[in-house]
Amino acid sequence: MSTQQQLQQQEKSNWSILLGAAFLMATSAIGPGFLTQTTVFTEQLAASFGFVILVSILLDIGAQTNIWRILVVAEKRAQDIANLVFPGLGYVLAVLIVLGGIAFNIGNIGGAGLGANVIFGIDPVMGAIISAVIAVAIFLVKEAGLLMDKFTQLMGFVMIGLTLFVVFKASPPVGEAVIKTFAPDTIDLLAIVTLVGGTVGGYITFAGGHRLLDAGIKGVGAVPQVTKSSVSAIGIASIMRIFLFLAALGVVAQGLPINPENPPASVFQLAAGDIGYRLFGVVMWAAAITSVVGAAYTSVSFIRTFHPTIAKYDKSIIVAFILLSTVIFITIGKPVKMLILAGALNGLILPVALTVMLIAAYKKSIVGEYRHPIWMTAAGVIVVVLMAFMGGYTLINQLPTLFK
Repeated sequence: MSTQQQLQQQEKSNWSILLGAAFLMATSAIGPGFLTQTTVFTEQLAASFGFVILVSILLDIGAQTNIWRILVVAEKRAQDIANLVFPGLGYVLAVLIVLGGIAFNIGNIGGAGLGANVIFGIDPVMGAIISAVIAVAIFLVKEAGLLMDKFTQLMGFVMIGLTLFVVFKASPPVGEAVIKTFAPDTIDLLAIVTLVGGTVGGYITFAGGHRLLDAGIKGVGAVPQVTKSSVSAIGIASIMRIFLFLAALGVVAQGLPINPENPPASVFQLAAGDIGYRLFGVVMWAAAITSVVGAAYTSVSFIRTFHPTIAKYDKSIIVAFILLSTVIFITIGKPVKMLILAGALNGLILPVALTVMLIAAYKKSIVGEYRHPIWMTAAGVIVVVLMAFMGGYTLINQLPTLFK
């Protein structure tokens, strides 16, 4: 094989890894909470929810491009960078991430069970158990990382394609959605914080970044590729968000009542009848199972560097993480309001994690001679300030109303 052929093969392999990381992050974000939050807020805000999506996309890009770039340049995982910035902070961050990952994964397992119930008519608990077994199997194969990449890509395309079909069936007022995206009737801070928290909050933004490090994509030379991959990940998640918003908007515009017990299923069924309901089952299962995989992988990646034993048995710990989430779901469950709460609380983790990354970007002991662009730092600071303010505001004023 010639040198040129080797370079082409290496470039193709790198692109596959970059795409895999993008889909891992995106499908980690697109879980049961993502489907529920988008539907609930569309019902509340109608076409004005487009503005919330637009703002959240801008904040998502500002956060993720900073975090992925700094991870790759430092060639270290987030918890290790945090410990270098302030001793002990990495352990605190890891605890927050793991707890948030478990909270989300309980909902993810439940969503997989619900999806299996809709598709095959089996008991949701049995569906959750079967789905958990499938997720565990992915991590038991030798090339777990490669299989995880391919699986999340396939499920990502399935979700987007089926949701687009429902959009056409729902016939949403697209013109009104476009207008209200830039001139909303109302601005809902809780919705913005929840969407950002559900897309790049908690463990989610680190899913792809840590996957790149595990695959050997690191160093200053990888920055251009990593930047494209990080923006692509937000793009994939945002396309799904927009399609789901339009589908729900079409139903809301027709004045049809959405079932509060299962908002996204109601949208699919009202828009496309029984076929739509079955399609919802497929979308829900795909969204949930990929999020189970992403949450387990990323949460464990936050503790694997703390001790050689954890690194040695990381696959076993990932399996235990999935099984623990499944047991908690079977015994406790995961209601709609808790999914919204988890997204909002994850948004509060983002300002802390991003602040740590931005400080690290200016420490030579961490990034060497790399110089972080001023405009990226400014964008990151804006995200930190806005998310800290909006997160604090919603925590004090709006989250308590969810449980009245």
